[in-house]
Amino acid sequence: MHLPDATRFFVDGQWYRPEVADIHSVVNPATETAVGDIAYGTPADVDRAVAAAKAAFPTFARTSVAERRELLEAINARLIERNDEIAWGISQAMGAPIALARGAQAPSGPQHFGQIIRELDRFAFEEVLGTTRVRHEPIGVCALITPWNWPLNQIATKVAPAIAAGCTMVLKPSELAPFDAIILAGIMEEVGVPKGVFNLIHGDGAGVGAPLTAHRDVDMVSFTGSTRAGIAISHAAAPTIKCVSLELGGKSAAIILPSADLEEAVTRCVQGVMENTGQSCNARTRILVPDDQYQEAVSIAVRAAEALTVGNPERDVDVGPVANKAQYDRVVSLISQGIAEGATCLTGGPMRPAGLARGYFVAPTLFGDVRPDMTIAREEVFGPVAVLMRYRTVTEAIEVANDSDYGLSGAVWAGSREEAVAVAEELRTGMVHINGACLDSAAPFGGYKMSGNGREWGRYGLEEFLELKSVYGAGI
Repeated sequence: MHLPDATRFFVDGQWYRPEVADIHSVVNPATETAVGDIAYGTPADVDRAVAAAKAAFPTFARTSVAERRELLEAINARLIERNDEIAWGISQAMGAPIALARGAQAPSGPQHFGQIIRELDRFAFEEVLGTTRVRHEPIGVCALITPWNWPLNQIATKVAPAIAAGCTMVLKPSELAPFDAIILAGIMEEVGVPKGVFNLIHGDGAGVGAPLTAHRDVDMVSFTGSTRAGIAISHAAAPTIKCVSLELGGKSAAIILPSADLEEAVTRCVQGVMENTGQSCNARTRILVPDDQYQEAVSIAVRAAEALTVGNPERDVDVGPVANKAQYDRVVSLISQGIAEGATCLTGGPMRPAGLARGYFVAPTLFGDVRPDMTIAREEVFGPVAVLMRYRTVTEAIEVANDSDYGLSGAVWAGSREEAVAVAEELRTGMVHINGACLDSAAPFGGYKMSGNGREWGRYGLEEFLELKSVYGAGI
């Protein structure tokens, strides 16, 4: 299947090749070979894209909800039609097993576009409070910066609400996984999104991300990625007092209560961490189990991890490679550090799985005998690695779960929903899954503390792209 050309940018409704650009390879992490080239832009490309978005904003901001809904419907239909093509591009660039790419990665785009369409059908852009009319108005020109781990998902959770709100935008997708963004740009052109509303440029953080987030004509930055980068973006945006919405890292905990079905809870916790090769910011990588059930939990966890198949993502496997060499080196280093600090490696480890001498493959890895102060329990690994931790009382489990710089996600497993909800209410985190409940695209996605300060998905994601205006006396 043909991969799209990542050496062109889409700005002001036209494709162009940057005059000055470094050309880099897009590397398939399963083979460590190049599958395409990508051009890294410059501050001049940023200026060109922002100028186009700024020029388009006044007209697009005045479009009707019906007009913007029609655009979203057209985009969504094309995303559905091109699911397999998008999935192939994602899998080739970041190594997601092809079944996951087709069944979850690519469909996440239409999932969020569809949800935003439903939100438009019921969202009140005006309301009366007292004698005042309160208006929700588009925030302006938006810089959208997205990561490589769930590429189309993160793009859709920004682009869809930005269009719904009446904003214009410049998208900088991850330079490591650009192909789905290029397909989306082609769809924008095909369905007739007005020129300048959606602009796509490629590049790294230093050459494109930094000048984009600092640009005086950008009104909002929506960023998903590492906490380190989120801090840098906040500094860059501060002099112009622009709105910054951050969805950052996590080190989430799953608390398995004594009343839970231990077999189901531990198995599903391990499987959940290992999905997407552990490269999900909301993975519940700290699994907390009652002390008197610990040994049984270890046996279940090891069995679940070792049942997973690791290999070529083009085949029927559960776990593909880590997405790139830098991340692979980090994951292996943290596994080795966990062993050095005295944690017990229950299965997996820093060596490549047997039979996989090439590619950035890491075996599903579990640690036991983990203390809350260990690096492996505190730092986000972003790979197929989980730790099992003991607790004596539920109060202790809650304290350990909350003892983190992060607060993105969490889980509680219990014999009853009421018992699980009672514990969930004590967790300092933006999301909690009760007894294996799935994510819900209508509900807000985001976290507390160093996991960020914004919310994506559904109505709350739409509100991120809107400003509030009080028109006093207009509500009489």
